[in-house]
Amino acid sequence: MNKLLIATTAAVALATVGTAGAADLPMKAPPMVAAAPVYSWTGCWVSGGVGYGMWNQDHFTETDPGHVAFSSTTTDGGRGWLGRVGAGCDYQFSSNWLIGVFGDYDWMSLKGSNQPQGVTFAGATTSGAEKESAAWAIGARLGYSPLAGLLTYVNGGWTQTRFDRIDLFTTNLPQVNTFTFFPQTTYRGWFIGGGTEYAMNWFPVRGLFWKTEYRYAEFRAEDLSATFDNGVPVGFAENSKKFTQTVTTSLVWRFNFGGPVVARY
Repeated sequence: MNKLLIATTAAVALATVGTAGAADLPMKAPPMVAAAPVYSWTGCWVSGGVGYGMWNQDHFTETDPGHVAFSSTTTDGGRGWLGRVGAGCDYQFSSNWLIGVFGDYDWMSLKGSNQPQGVTFAGATTSGAEKESAAWAIGARLGYSPLAGLLTYVNGGWTQTRFDRIDLFTTNLPQVNTFTFFPQTTYRGWFIGGGTEYAMNWFPVRGLFWKTEYRYAEFRAEDLSATFDNGVPVGFAENSKKFTQTVTTSLVWRFNFGGPVVARY
């Protein structure tokens, strides 16, 4: 009986010492949780994409020289596909807002027709195929990021576009070449637009974004002097004012001044 009491007392004493020793051990600090990353829009980017466009024109025929109108104003236009490349830089000046500058170039095939009013050849009216073939733009944009990795923006600036030479044929069948043309012409104007950029976080390439944009451009009117193929003026011209609308979708690779865009939140 005494042996059992002594053994029990020793076991209780050892348990008490062990508990006290454990209480004196330092507690482990809780694991640190990484801060949620955020996107920095400050930096530069390059882009490439495709789109669809439409142009319209208000035009009338006039004397040349003198540029006195002798027809009413009519409207026609064209449409087609385009490719766009661009580059720019942005600066994020608050948690959600940014400003930026950019430039881009379009390869275009926006095809339509041009029928000068009041012009005949051997008693037949004339018309020609007209194509917008290229454009460039420089401008600035203001952006707002409502969500991480998502940017909405508006932009505007200066633009030029090129319309190719227009060879005139009679509209009756069979069509007859009149050997007259309106020359290739560059139009100058302004544009305004807007769009969105979205971070493609699921894509293995870092800093890749998807951009979709709408743009409206208006160009000042130009006088196009009709000319025979041998260079002799025909004696009439066309006053044409152009308007172009495009919708494009592009891949954008963004990089900070110190390297690719990285998540920091």
